[in-house]
Amino acid sequence: MLTARFHPAIAELSAATWDALGGGASPFVSHAFLHALESTGCIRPDWGWQAHHLALYEGERLVAAAPLYLKGNSHGEFVFDWSWAGAWERAGGTYYPKLLNAVPYSPVPGPRLLAGEGERAPQLRQALVRAIHAETRRLGLSSAHANFLEPQDLAAFGGEWLARSDVQFHWHNRGYRDFDDFLATLKAKKRKNIRQERAHVQASGLDILMRDGASLEPDDWRQIHALYAATFDAKGNHAALTPAFFAALGGLEGKVQVACAMEGRRIEAMALFLLDDRTLYGRYWGARIELPGLHFELCYYRGIEHAIARGLRRFEPGAQGEHKLARGFVPVRTHSRHYLAHPQFRQAVREALVHEAHAIDDYVAALAAHAPYAGACP
Repeated sequence: MLTARFHPAIAELSAATWDALGGGASPFVSHAFLHALESTGCIRPDWGWQAHHLALYEGERLVAAAPLYLKGNSHGEFVFDWSWAGAWERAGGTYYPKLLNAVPYSPVPGPRLLAGEGERAPQLRQALVRAIHAETRRLGLSSAHANFLEPQDLAAFGGEWLARSDVQFHWHNRGYRDFDDFLATLKAKKRKNIRQERAHVQASGLDILMRDGASLEPDDWRQIHALYAATFDAKGNHAALTPAFFAALGGLEGKVQVACAMEGRRIEAMALFLLDDRTLYGRYWGARIELPGLHFELCYYRGIEHAIARGLRRFEPGAQGEHKLARGFVPVRTHSRHYLAHPQFRQAVREALVHEAHAIDDYVAALAAHAPYAGACP
């Protein structure tokens, strides 16, 4: 007999068990990462986030779990449902709070239904989805959402859940020996442009270093956070991640890398990455100087070099950005699932998503005409 319980803090759940169920497969779903978000002031009800983690128990044994949040808005999700919220509220409904199965502030595909790797895993994932559905109904919420799902999780969501997809740009390692080996696969114009961008940065006199997060000093993390916050402020966005959270990243040993443009001890620009044993994830960028090509050098080219050197299969540099296509990144589908409690509202959104899906298909087809590779895309 499975029993569903909901926890207002990840600290209530065993880190070892959570990670063994699959949370340790991705740095973003790891107990340490989620706990760092909660313990350093990044997850707050007044910012629209309240932890409501789902755990399935057999007796007192944790057998499946899912990162789950009550959301008071749609900030920090990167699967945009603002138009749904507006339509529902114009009709007299209350869209928020809603349930969200996702990783806060992180548009990164990965496991969302943690059920281990045993024979029961598919059934346990289905049980997690049923529990999310039941909790949505019990609390009288408008909806529940699961964002940036891995393929193995998709089968757990039944027909009441609406399917939605979007596009990111990822780089794939085809066994390259080094960066020049990768460049050789690109069209001549793309290859020339990248070399020119890199030469411009090299001529600046800045020291460009890829530094392990565990090696950074507290002052380094303060500088890195200040650059991150300034970038968000310049774009009129809210920098939700706190200095304490950035400092906590240094404790995720072997999981964090920072590409830094240095002048002495001063970090003039940075790009922050997380990684697991297969994938490098680009997350945050910031700079106090303007230098053509510096963003591409730190955020993309140093990441590609690091992925090649470490033998990683994939590099995901973050959401959006068609400019990534010219630098060797190719379009990849991302997937989400959405349950809207009201049947008529659900049907209206389902019909709208059919048109959205056609538009996404057309967009991906148009991107193919601008493929950066001389041969077939990886």
